[in-house]
Amino acid sequence: MAVYSFDQFRKVLSRLNFQKLRSRKHETWRKILENGDILRVRVSHRHKRTIPKWLFYKMLQQAGIDEGTFRTILKKKK
Repeated sequence: MAVYSFDQFRKVLSRLNFQKLRSRKHETWRKILENGDILRVRVSHRHKRTIPKWLFYKMLQQAGIDEGTFRTILKKKK
């Protein structure tokens, strides 16, 4: 597993059309799917720090994606 930062995770969420709702102790990102389901991901303010492995997978689960999809989206240029 590669090591990713919280900034990189924010970039992927943004590219997946998640919206940042609030920013207190943690940022809350939300995406409403076509079927009405709501995905929520909480992201730490530790911008450049790396995400612990267990937390990275928890965040991927909340976002509804896998690591391969994450890497693909992160590599795309916008």
